[in-house]
Amino acid sequence: MKIRYFTHSLLSCWNHGNAHFLRGVLRELAALGHDVLALEPQGNWSLSNLLSDHGEAGLSAFHAAYPELKTFSYGPDSEPEALIDGAEVVIVHEWNDPTLVAALGSLRARGATFTLLFHDTHHRAVSDPQAIRAFDLSAYDGVLAFGETLSEVYRRWGWGDRVWTWHEAADLKHFRPPQVEKDRQGVVWIGNWGDGERTAELEDFLFRPASQANLPLDIYGVRYPDEALATLKRYGVDYHGWAANARAPAIFAQHLATVHVPRRYYTQLLPGIPTIRVFEALACGIPLLSAPWEDSEHLFRSEQDFLFASDGKEMADHLRAVASDPDLRASLIRSGLETIRSRHSCAHRAEQLVGIIASLNASATPISLARNVA
Repeated sequence: MKIRYFTHSLLSCWNHGNAHFLRGVLRELAALGHDVLALEPQGNWSLSNLLSDHGEAGLSAFHAAYPELKTFSYGPDSEPEALIDGAEVVIVHEWNDPTLVAALGSLRARGATFTLLFHDTHHRAVSDPQAIRAFDLSAYDGVLAFGETLSEVYRRWGWGDRVWTWHEAADLKHFRPPQVEKDRQGVVWIGNWGDGERTAELEDFLFRPASQANLPLDIYGVRYPDEALATLKRYGVDYHGWAANARAPAIFAQHLATVHVPRRYYTQLLPGIPTIRVFEALACGIPLLSAPWEDSEHLFRSEQDFLFASDGKEMADHLRAVASDPDLRASLIRSGLETIRSRHSCAHRAEQLVGIIASLNASATPISLARNVA
């Protein structure tokens, strides 16, 4: 199949977590023999910030890790029909301009034969529903949602059986344990500060417990305001700034453990959806500890694949145990790898997508949904 994916950016992962999964799943689709191309707008926000901070050198890790991926940057005057160029499948991520989303839907409504899917990997459907309703999805064939609770939102909006839960996953061609183990020290957290929606949680489940466990803590990420940097300094955290996601396996390999601290939206409004860092960390063979969240879809085996902490004290206890008990570390690594490799690789998601497209082609039933699905 000829597949075209409209993304905010494939090249840049600067505050753009969707790039992680997209790179892996597009690579797996290409490995299955499909003609795959990612399309991103010129001057997009993520790439602009990356180049501003790090120049062209900031793209070197991506190019080294994903030499086979193809991307095309289009300008504001580009015609969507020309960009599609005879594609059989078109997927549009929700971090795109509503005008583009509508233009692609218009092509489909006028008789274009490609399968058109909307891909939602964000909390805006519940945190800012008007932003999603601004998209004209009336001619789209279906929605790919990155968690079952988000799928339920779309079902309530009238999508019925035309929404599929398509979880993120780890790219096992890149995210894997080190071939040679070296000395590991302390705890690492790779994540962006964002808009303050987990400030208290980071202090309660990461900064303070690491300090109480007397373990050094390294942090990588962007969008850390002055007050955040002051907090890190107060806890003695070593802050390293942005790290290309392609560097994450090497970073994980230097540390004893990492911690999952979900954003508040994914514990309260869209429970059951982990960040992609959970998949990637487990794939890299690093022990994972987690702040509370509800694994309502049973994606993992709690207390086997990783350890939950109900509060900061328990997190500090877990950190001490992982640091002092090599058998516990080995058990967590073994179990986590088993779960990821058996259920949560980008290869699994690529095969799922091919099946979804096949089911749509088999039914070939047009959708009749109201404009700006409510």
